[in-house]
Amino acid sequence: MALSWSNDYRNYSGFGWSGGYGRFNDHHYSAFREVDLHCQTNNNKHHTSEISVKQLIVRRGQPFNITLKMAKPFNPDSDQLIMKAETGKYPSEKQGTMSLFGVPDKVERSFSAKAVWKIELQKNNVPEPTILYLNITPPADTPIGEYKLSAQLRAEEKELAKLSVLFNPWCSDDWVFLPNEEEREEYVMNEHGIIYTGADHYISKLFWDFGQFEEDMVQICLKILDLNIKHKRDPADDVSARCNPIYVSRVISNMINNGILEGNWSNDFRYGKPPTHWSGSYAILKQWYASLCSTVKYGQCWVFAGVMCSVMRLLGIPCRVVTNFQSAHDTNQNLIVDNYYDEYGVKDKATRDSIWNFHVWVEGWMRRPDLADDGRYDGWQVLDATPQEKSEGLNCCGPAPVKAILNGDTHLKYDVPFVFAEVNADCVNWQIKRDGYKIKMSSDTKTVGQHISTKRPGSNQRLDITDTYKHREGTEQERNVFRYALDRLANGTRGGHFNGVTYTLHRNEAPQLTVQFEQESTPVNGQDVNLKLVLNSEDSAARKLSINISVQAMSYTGKPVANIQNQVIEKKLLPGRDLIVPIHVPYSTYNKHMVHCKSMTISAMITDLNNEDHIYLATERMVLKDPPITITVSDKARVKNSMSARVAFTNPISKILRHCTLTLSGRGLFYGEKTFKLPDLMPNQRLLVKLNIVPYKSGEKTLLVDFDCASFRDIKTSCIVHVKP
Repeated sequence: MALSWSNDYRNYSGFGWSGGYGRFNDHHYSAFREVDLHCQTNNNKHHTSEISVKQLIVRRGQPFNITLKMAKPFNPDSDQLIMKAETGKYPSEKQGTMSLFGVPDKVERSFSAKAVWKIELQKNNVPEPTILYLNITPPADTPIGEYKLSAQLRAEEKELAKLSVLFNPWCSDDWVFLPNEEEREEYVMNEHGIIYTGADHYISKLFWDFGQFEEDMVQICLKILDLNIKHKRDPADDVSARCNPIYVSRVISNMINNGILEGNWSNDFRYGKPPTHWSGSYAILKQWYASLCSTVKYGQCWVFAGVMCSVMRLLGIPCRVVTNFQSAHDTNQNLIVDNYYDEYGVKDKATRDSIWNFHVWVEGWMRRPDLADDGRYDGWQVLDATPQEKSEGLNCCGPAPVKAILNGDTHLKYDVPFVFAEVNADCVNWQIKRDGYKIKMSSDTKTVGQHISTKRPGSNQRLDITDTYKHREGTEQERNVFRYALDRLANGTRGGHFNGVTYTLHRNEAPQLTVQFEQESTPVNGQDVNLKLVLNSEDSAARKLSINISVQAMSYTGKPVANIQNQVIEKKLLPGRDLIVPIHVPYSTYNKHMVHCKSMTISAMITDLNNEDHIYLATERMVLKDPPITITVSDKARVKNSMSARVAFTNPISKILRHCTLTLSGRGLFYGEKTFKLPDLMPNQRLLVKLNIVPYKSGEKTLLVDFDCASFRDIKTSCIVHVKP
C-alpha cells in the first residue's frame, strides 16, 4: 500500500499533481479540470499537519474542504454530482467501507448502508459557476484507513484523490473522544515521553521518542493493520471492523509481538539488538517496513509498549505508557503467586509464576458500549503487547477497562483476570526441603502492584495512578474486592479458567522477629555493593539463629540468572538489641553476571535453632544505577543550522572497556538513529565526543544518547533541545 501522495499522483496517468493541487491530464475531454485538496489547511484543522502537509490526512466526524474546477458551469438544480468514498479491496455500503453521497443529495443508497459521508456545496463571495467549494464529512463511525475519493457527473466518473482517515479524539461522537485538551496534547500529539523502569524503590526514567508523526508513519501503521491475521482470513470484515477502536487496539496488541518485534528474555542477542538498545519507536517501525516487514530483533515489555503507543497515537487513539512495579505474572489465574526457595534462601529457577520488578503496558482511551450502556467502563483500557498469555487464541491482551480492574469485575472482557492479578495477586513463600517437602513460610497480600506510574501531562514528572487500579492496600475494601474477583473467577469467566485452588485469607500475627535490609549507599554498577541485615526480637530470651544469605543476579522478570554468592553464619540475637550482619558484594564477584541485567536479589533465610519450625525470610531487590554519562548542547539551535553537542563518560573500573559505541536519536534532530564506533576506553580514562547536529524541525526536541560496551550495556542519557525556526 502506497500512501506517499506525491508519488501516487506523479505516477497516476489521470493527474498532474503538486502539493495537494491536481490538474487532470485529460481535462480537455473531461467534465473535471482540477482539484485542490487544501492539504495544509485541512491538516492543520485536523491536527495532522505534523505528519504531512503534502498528503490529505483527516479525522472522522470532522469536515474537510476541497475545491473542484469543472469544465462547464455546474447547476445544482439540474446537475447531480455523485461522490464515492471507498476503502479496502472489497468496498461495501453494507459494511461501511463504501459511501455514496452527492450534490444535491439525491443519491440512491443501499437500505443497509452504514457510515454515510455527508457533503455540502459552499457558497463563494465571488460566484464562479465552474468552481465547486465542497465541504465533506466522514461520519464518526467511519472505518479508519486509506480512502479513494471519486466523483461522477452524468456518465463520467473520475478518481479525485486518495486520503487517509483517522480516529478523532476531538469529536464528541467518536468512541475515542477525550474531552480534556491538555490530555489530548499529551496522549495524542506528544512525540516524546517517559517510560518508568527499575524497581519499586529504584524508579528510574527512560526517555522515549515515540515519533508517531514521521511522514511515512501513516503508511507504516496502515500496513500493520493490513498484515494482521484477521485481515488475511476475511479482509472485508476486517476493514469494516476498523470503525471500532476496541477491535483496532486488539489487532495492534497482537501485531506488535507477532510480526513487528520479536521478544527475547535470554542474554543471547547476537542476531539483533538487545532490547536495552532502543530509545524510540520509529527506528524499529522504519526498519520493519524497509525490510519488507521482517520481524525486528529484539524487544521486551517496555519496547513493546513504546512501539504500541506510537501506533495508537498515530491512528488517533489517545494512549499512554504505564508501568506496574512488583508486577505479578499469574499463569493459572488463581490470583496467587507462589515463590519457592531452597534451604539456603536461593530462589528456584523453575517457578512458573513470577513477580517482575516492573512490567510495562499501555492504556488506550475509548468507550466500551459492548460492556455497559451507561458508560461505567468507558475511559482508560489496559492493552499489553508483550506476549505472555493467549487471549482468544492470539498473543494479545486487552482492552481491559481500568474501572473493571478496580472493581474486581474479572468476568468481563478482555483479559481482566490476567491484569487484575498483575496488580493484586497475593504471594505465598515456600521453603523446599531436600526431600521435596514444602513448608509455607509466609503470605503477603501487599507486595504486588506498587507505584503504578505514567508521565504527567504537560511535564516530565511521574504521575502515580495506583488508586485507579486498586483500593489502598490493607483496607477492608481492597480485601473485599479481592474476594469478589476470586469468586467471579470460580464461578466462570470469559477467556479464562479457574483451576479449583482456593485460598483462605487470614491476618498474620505480629512477627516475633523483625528482619530488614538497610543500604549504606546507592548501589552503582562498577562499584562494590554494601548493605546490612538488621534483626530485632521482642523476646526476653536470647535466640540462636542460623542465617543463610544468598545473592542472585535477577532478570527484571523475577527469574534468577545466576548465583553470585552465598553465606551461612550462626549468630546470637540478644533481647532488646539489634543484630547487624554486614553484607559485601564486590564488583569483581558480580560483574560477569550483571552485564545483561541490572537487578540483584539478596535473600536472608533465618532459622531459629531453638525451634527449627520457626523460619523467617527477608528479600531485597536492588537495581544498580548506571555509571554517569553527561551531554551538553549549545544554546543556539535553529532549523537547518549546525549546532554542537558534547558527550562525556569516564571508565569507572580497572579494566579496558571494549566494543564501545555511541548511538544518538531524536525526532527533529536525526532521521532515525546515528551510531558511532568508538576506540577502547582505558581504566579511569575520560571519553569526550564532540558532535555537530543539524535539526530539521523546530520546537522542543529530546536528544537521546546511548553508550554501549562489552562491560556496561546501553547506558542512557538525554537532554531537551529548543530548536528555533
